Amino acid sequence: MTLQLKVPNMACSACGETITKAIKAIDPAATVQADPKTKLVNIETKVSETAVTEAIKSAGYTVA
Repeated sequence: MTLQLKVPNMACSACGETITKAIKAIDPAATVQADPKTKLVNIETKVSETAVTEAIKSAGYTVA
């Protein structure tokens, strides 16, 4: 499943790395591309969108 989520408070590449780690913690095989400039995170994963959203939120970020 391919997801594109907007993360308004992703400010820098370190934020992107934190989000990537949070997603990979629930799906180690996930492909994650986080772009702080556009605030978009593109994810290729087998887990549900709800699980991915919760992982990002638990890392301290909001998902729009």
